[in-house]
Amino acid sequence: MYNDEHNLYHYTYRRDGSEVTPPAADDYQPAQRPVQEMKPVKKNRTGLKITALALSCALLGGGVGGGVVWAATNHGGGAPQNAPVLRNDAVSSGDAASTVKLNRVDGQTLLTDAEVYAANVDSVVAINTTGTATTSNGFWQTQQPTSGAGSGFVLTPDGFIATNYHVISGAETVKVTFYNGDAYDAEVIGGDEDYDIAVIKVEAENLQPVTMGDSTLLNVGDRVLAIGNPLGELTFSQTGGMVSSVNRAIDVEGVPFNMIQTDASINPGNSGGPMFNQYGQVVGIVSAKYTNTSSGASAEGLGFAIPINDVAAMIQDIMTNGFVTNKAYLGVQAMSMTQQIASQFRYDITEGLFISAVDKDGAADKAGIQMGDVIVKVDDHEIKTMADLTIAKKQYRAGDISTVTVYRQGETITTELTWDAVPEDQQIQQEETQQPQNGNNGQYGNGYTNPYDLFDYFFGNRGW
Repeated sequence: MYNDEHNLYHYTYRRDGSEVTPPAADDYQPAQRPVQEMKPVKKNRTGLKITALALSCALLGGGVGGGVVWAATNHGGGAPQNAPVLRNDAVSSGDAASTVKLNRVDGQTLLTDAEVYAANVDSVVAINTTGTATTSNGFWQTQQPTSGAGSGFVLTPDGFIATNYHVISGAETVKVTFYNGDAYDAEVIGGDEDYDIAVIKVEAENLQPVTMGDSTLLNVGDRVLAIGNPLGELTFSQTGGMVSSVNRAIDVEGVPFNMIQTDASINPGNSGGPMFNQYGQVVGIVSAKYTNTSSGASAEGLGFAIPINDVAAMIQDIMTNGFVTNKAYLGVQAMSMTQQIASQFRYDITEGLFISAVDKDGAADKAGIQMGDVIVKVDDHEIKTMADLTIAKKQYRAGDISTVTVYRQGETITTELTWDAVPEDQQIQQEETQQPQNGNNGQYGNGYTNPYDLFDYFFGNRGW
């Protein structure tokens, strides 16, 4: 799916380590921020889902919760006692450039582009990774070294840093470099692939954290800025543009996301870096770019960032626990319904989520969902494919209650379901299996004969 020619959205680097070759307001209420020398309540806006585009992947080895006392309270449930709480009152530790007026990020003061840069450049880092990729030519496998580049930003003075999951996924070493040249080896604390967020940690003190803003206040036409590490060489570059769209629904290499669209220049290496509003606050995490259409026509000015409000509480969770503890979990193994499955089981529907197994005492089991059922709706969300379920799940947390519509033996029934949390052992297992590789190492060949073999072949028994 990652190299599907029909899926044009990608991260800034491919997961196998190869680079993507590009074709021939005043209502904001931000918090406080530093200055420096230049060196899920859902909105009712509906994203237009793009299915025929492609983005480039910004990391090779393959969170932001900064400042989020706000995030913990706004997304239900505070952080556990003694948890590393992100600050929103960062103060600059460096000297300001003589030509730039120094301003604190106070949530009240509009800053010039130069002032946003001076206030935040010490909080942005360049990330470089190394790893090993497994390749196969059909007869034997070989391992090749890989390297990657991305960006990140400081969450706390003691070294927690947010970035994209795809930036550090499968990395064997992660090195972080600051604007002043200081470099540190980083530890991967954890991340979540479905939301493309991760948290790493360096052993340092008195770092300058960013200040978090409110991405729900963004409007089309608002000015936004990105600081990052484009191409892995042009470190600490700032680009600017406007918000082109909010709540834009896109598929990035097969994974559905809700994104902020911008015409600010986004390039390989920018992934994981911060997107700032005009008050100098982080409102998004740069994640992906659009490269070209299926017809081969090139595209310009199409970059995307993850809204900070969508992931802030989850990043705080990763900082505390190493993974997202309240991520919604259905407790089934499933696959998109197909004509082949419909014919084999003599069903009169060809769309939905075919249930191939149900976890004992899981959310689906307690709701009465059975193996062989086809989920066709969750609340008001139509479920036609696995991607539809992924999109719907992102709007729930463990403990939320939904009405699920199921097709069973020619009839349509509804049942009430209380979402579970993803089991910790599955979280750990998924992290351990996320290694960069080129080629399919599935245990089933192309000779599968039933939907259960097909599910295992494509999804590796991953639970939902």
